[in-house]
Amino acid sequence: MTQQDASSEVKGLIYNIQRYSTEDGPGLRTTVFFKGCPLRCLWCSNPESISHKPQMMFFPQTCVQCYACLEACPKGANKKMEDGSVVVDRTICQNCGACIDVCPANARQMSGKWMTADEVFEVIKKDSVYYTNSDGGVTFSGGECTAQADFLIELIDKCYNMGFHTCVDTCGFASWEVLEKVLSKVDMVLFDIKHMDPEKHKEITGVDNQLILENAGKIKNMGIEMHIRFPMIPGYNDDEKNLKALGRFMKLWGLDKIDILPYHRMGSNKYEALGQRYFLGDLPSLERENVKKAVNILESYDLEVDVV
Repeated sequence: MTQQDASSEVKGLIYNIQRYSTEDGPGLRTTVFFKGCPLRCLWCSNPESISHKPQMMFFPQTCVQCYACLEACPKGANKKMEDGSVVVDRTICQNCGACIDVCPANARQMSGKWMTADEVFEVIKKDSVYYTNSDGGVTFSGGECTAQADFLIELIDKCYNMGFHTCVDTCGFASWEVLEKVLSKVDMVLFDIKHMDPEKHKEITGVDNQLILENAGKIKNMGIEMHIRFPMIPGYNDDEKNLKALGRFMKLWGLDKIDILPYHRMGSNKYEALGQRYFLGDLPSLERENVKKAVNILESYDLEVDVV
């Protein structure tokens, strides 16, 4: 999804640019997070990345109850309750950002900003010396960055022309026509696999995994360096049967590197900030022993396993 302004310059919707990142590929990196995702993973720690539109996030625990937002909202979406707290009527809120501009406590933030490729690249270039000194580079993530393919390709081309190492972090749920075009100048791919069973994959992400697994094989055949990423969620995909199926799949396609991303609850407060329900409720974080067991199973398939 892209947007064009009056001058017809294509813009992309970006919700974060994280500098000095160390977990999204080799070396020090700048990670550009695209907004919008075709999956609806139950455990998503970045729910602000899912929608293809800008969203206002309200963190009530930070609110100082100055009530400036009540007058600022043109639709009257902010309400003062009897106890003095403020709530947002999401059925009225149009995510215009007027309340953000007057909030003195930064209790309101906008997730998603329309930017030109030049604007994004200006941020990327600031860290070029770190890429050189650490064998780092630029990672495009999300959400799902391939959902804004034209904008992504423009950024990849700019990085390619500067000699920056590039990495695409993808869920793999995109047409091969799009992926092949996007990856033609990319140095590395981080590829998410959530579950090996198609029905269970659909239960926990909203889509089955046929297209995803097909694309994983096709990317491997392109000869691009590729790491599988496995978000490990207790009670959903951490069973021995699924881990062994994942190991066999990787062995079949000659994939030898996998990162385990153990489940955590650090993004659960963002759901409240968006006025949404966190589906996994009080699901506890993974026990260290269970992570170690998963590592042992995957290593038995001669895989290089890292826990991120």
